[in-house]
Amino acid sequence: MKIQPEQRAVVLGRYILENRTTVRAAAKKFGISKSTVHKDVSERLRTEDPVLCAQVRDILETNKLERHIRGGLATKEKYAKIAESSHKHR
Repeated sequence: MKIQPEQRAVVLGRYILENRTTVRAAAKKFGISKSTVHKDVSERLRTEDPVLCAQVRDILETNKLERHIRGGLATKEKYAKIAESSHKHR
C-alpha cells in the first residue's frame, strides 16, 4: 500500500524534528528525492500540521545557516582521505 503525500509529509516532518536531520538525509532514509521532501515539509505539512511545520521550518533554517560549515568539513575529510591514501601507496 502506498502512503498518501499528506501522511508522508507528517512522517517526514516528525523524522526531521526527532533526528534534527537535513532534507538530504531524510530523502536518503525514505528513498525519495530531496525535492519531494522539501515540497512535503514546506507545502503539504503546512495544511496537515501547522505546528509541526513551524518546528521543521526552524530546523531547516538552522541547517541552511550551517551548511557552509558542513560543506567545509566534508571537503576537509575528502582531502584528508586522499592524503592518507597517497601516503599508503608510497
